[in-house]
Amino acid sequence: MTKRVTTIKDIAKALGISVATVSRALRDTYDVSAETRQLVLDTASKMNYRPNFNATGLVKSGTHKIAVIIPAITNYYFSTVITGIQEYALEQNYQVMLYLTNDAAYWETKVVRELSLSSVDGLLACITCETTDLSHFEELIEADMPLVFFDRVPESVKTSVVVQDDYTGACTATEHLISQGYTRIAHLAGPPGLNLTQQRMQGYLDTLKKHSLESFGIIHSGFSDENGRHDMNVLFSGAETPDAIFSVNDRKAIGAILWLREHNIEVGKEVGVIGFTNDPASRIISPSLSTIAEPAYEIGRKSCEVLIKHIQKQNYPVQAISLPTELIVRESTMRGS
Repeated sequence: MTKRVTTIKDIAKALGISVATVSRALRDTYDVSAETRQLVLDTASKMNYRPNFNATGLVKSGTHKIAVIIPAITNYYFSTVITGIQEYALEQNYQVMLYLTNDAAYWETKVVRELSLSSVDGLLACITCETTDLSHFEELIEADMPLVFFDRVPESVKTSVVVQDDYTGACTATEHLISQGYTRIAHLAGPPGLNLTQQRMQGYLDTLKKHSLESFGIIHSGFSDENGRHDMNVLFSGAETPDAIFSVNDRKAIGAILWLREHNIEVGKEVGVIGFTNDPASRIISPSLSTIAEPAYEIGRKSCEVLIKHIQKQNYPVQAISLPTELIVRESTMRGS
């Protein structure tokens, strides 16, 4: 059994003071008395709080380092976001410390709980597909750690967020399919707990309703091409089948295209497919994939910009920034004659 890690909240509870006061004491800020600071340090040591703060190890004027937590780095979207973050951070003389969760809530919690508040000035985070308990992030906010979420953002944690306009992008994708004459449109959705899943699904449903159309089916699963293939098996298992697919992302859409090709169903003419990302693979898959382009690089830069503003200005207001998407039409939604 893994031993429970002592948190700042535990120290605060033991002393009967606020989490923010404990955080400021550990960082040796000007507004905490020497007596309170020493009491916090002694209690932290007794409770085996990690890292073990001492007078020489405390950061007094900022580290000019920011932490970035992401689910993966092997796909186009996240690698492009990281490029945007890194470039802006370097321009502002900040270093980036990258942490991968492998899309697992366990690792996300572990990374956040073991993150030293003395080693970074702020945190950028994209939550995992599994994340439901957000207490580890709430503890950081209570400890006055600047925190900005991007792409996959929780609804209940009140801090700045930077996202693409998932709802409008989904509306645009569905409108495009309808304009091409598709009427039996199904949706390959993401994990149900994610905000982006809900926003894209709602845009799809609202656009169908606007045109007096019914959903031909919604299937929730992960984001991989294998998830897309599995979803297609489900959708095409009955007598009635869809004539178009709107996928929550390009990887699932590519899985759908491969499944259709393997079953000798002509993509575009018989079944249209549109994705969401504009992954480079969407241009080279045959037929090429229509998609909604996400501003991944801009999301990286903007989220880093907002975080640094929070770091540099304590009372910087909470931001909710939504960046526009763009429709890219390719062969997978061309019905032909």
